[in-house]
Amino acid sequence: MRAAAARYGTAGSLVLTALVAAPAGSATGTPPSPEEHGVAVAAQRAEAAGIRWGTCPKAEGLPPSVRCGTVTVPLDYARPDGKRIKLTVSRTKATKKSAGKAVARQGSLVFNPGGPGASGTYFPLVGVMPEWKRIAAAYDLVGYAPRGVGRSAPLSCQDPKDFSHAPSQAPTHPDDAYKQKRIARAKAYARGCMKRNPGVRHFTTLNNARDLDVLRAALGEKRLTFMGASYGTYFGAVYATLYPSHVRRMVFDSAVNPHPEQIWYRNNLDQSLAFERRWADFRTWVAKHDKTYHLGKTPDDVLRSYEKVNAALARKPAGGKVGPGQLQSAFLQAGYYDDYWPTRAAALSAYLKGNPKPLIEQAAPEPRGAAQSENGNAVYTAVECNDAAWPTDFATWDRDNSELARVAPFETWDNAWMNLPCAYWKAPRQQPVDVGTPEGALPPTLILAAERDAATPYQGARELNRRLSGSALVTERAAGTHGIAGGPNKCVNSHLDAYLLKGELPVRRAASCAPHKEPRPSTAVRAAELPREF
Repeated sequence: MRAAAARYGTAGSLVLTALVAAPAGSATGTPPSPEEHGVAVAAQRAEAAGIRWGTCPKAEGLPPSVRCGTVTVPLDYARPDGKRIKLTVSRTKATKKSAGKAVARQGSLVFNPGGPGASGTYFPLVGVMPEWKRIAAAYDLVGYAPRGVGRSAPLSCQDPKDFSHAPSQAPTHPDDAYKQKRIARAKAYARGCMKRNPGVRHFTTLNNARDLDVLRAALGEKRLTFMGASYGTYFGAVYATLYPSHVRRMVFDSAVNPHPEQIWYRNNLDQSLAFERRWADFRTWVAKHDKTYHLGKTPDDVLRSYEKVNAALARKPAGGKVGPGQLQSAFLQAGYYDDYWPTRAAALSAYLKGNPKPLIEQAAPEPRGAAQSENGNAVYTAVECNDAAWPTDFATWDRDNSELARVAPFETWDNAWMNLPCAYWKAPRQQPVDVGTPEGALPPTLILAAERDAATPYQGARELNRRLSGSALVTERAAGTHGIAGGPNKCVNSHLDAYLLKGELPVRRAASCAPHKEPRPSTAVRAAELPREF
């Protein structure tokens, strides 16, 4: 799955049905697999060692109020005494006060923002925000960088200086010559991942779920309270499937469709189609505010304004850095988060009036972020390529994406190029876990979803709701922001608070919230931007 900066095989290590249905120590009597034995060993060690909290490394960019530590996990759970890696963990302690009243601590709330490839070490910072203060009073807020991310045994597939090709083209209907260039680039990238990372086959959703159980043990929690966003919902659901008795409460915010046949090729096609709808939502909003932006009075007029800018950048990149590829990436972010709408529209308007500076500021690659972007993309590629079978014949990709681009041109091919290294991936592929729990096996869980979310289309939340027994689904109607927990919708936040603080779910395990207010139009070209998940 593609994120705002970097998104969300047949043979190899197959996940046996017995393993998925019955992790180590289950009542079935099925002997644990070597991997599950390794999880038990690693968790026991982590529980005994705990986490030594101290000042966060400067590289994390966190204030003194946040403390950091590490958790040691096996690179390969089938060999727990073999090579081990350290995961970076961050935390703020529960404040134990809310609205001037004492509040009982409820343990640790662990968060993952998705990706794959995103770090959640910033998460403890949300505790100062009004929407999170009640939760921060009751819980230690815990974030971490999953394996491969940041300082957690980082992956890299190419020199970061070569990662951002800027300026670049982004044809919505590429010709054969362009396709051949991208095939060659995808093959080279896949080779680079293998060459630079000898243990790359161990970077998988299954191992992310296993790492989460080791982290639970290191925190001293008998049962886990977890919130995952985007891809974080998928490996959270895998965790719930593998370790239902280890779950206390789980929140799934903007859920990936967990059906095994969707992981990951079909999910990415569905995502591209959903982004076309969200792209139309943005253009409808801009047209509604034509008096501010002068980009057109209809969505089609706005599209023509965008295409005019796109054509101009193809001829002469803005600032020598912003071509059609960078333009598309910048406006893809508007598909994730509608709080980008005013600044993106203002930048487009300014460019057409002869001022390219706002667009350059918003769309040009940031050299200081090159290493982080390359690292995130490497982890994304490794996890998604390792997780499942992908078509290995480009003819399949060409057919499916050419057909889709006829009705959804905005993101289709850009998404395909990002995932194409998986067609040439040489590491063993896994069989995706058949996510699901029998009635009564899992404590009640909460799913949050926006009806017009593009990154994780709404049908994914419904599928997860169907598969996790006792789960409840809260829907933000007619809205499309990706990641809605702790956002501007008070109705959504009331359900989040009720669940995390009291364990209460909506009546009949379903609730509907009116959409949050649309952003106000503005000619400002800059806005404060918080860290974003997948």
